[in-house]
Amino acid sequence: MTRITLLHNPRCSKSRQALALLEERGVEVAVRRYLDEPLDEAELRVLIDRLEGGVERLVRTKEAEWKALAADASDPEQVIRALLVHPRVMERPIADDGQRAVIGRPPEDILALLA
Repeated sequence: MTRITLLHNPRCSKSRQALALLEERGVEVAVRRYLDEPLDEAELRVLIDRLEGGVERLVRTKEAEWKALAADASDPEQVIRALLVHPRVMERPIADDGQRAVIGRPPEDILALLA
């Protein structure tokens, strides 16, 4: 079975639900607490390439931190620059199987990686 990397925030209920869904199915999960271990620029670029649904889904545009940046969520370069400095505005959870990445909103969406 494929190993899934879960970009995880344990304080987020959706993130906890996504982790539970994967564990219930016996999936090998590598949990990465992205707030403790932020993604670097190269990792963000790879993530954007793998992400289903477009770069604008990667950011929490309703967060005050994001709004203060006045950045364009559809511009990958602006998103990368913002996330390097403010990893808290990255949407969560994100599951990545090494080929595709899916945002778990709702958490059940990550199960698409198991199909």
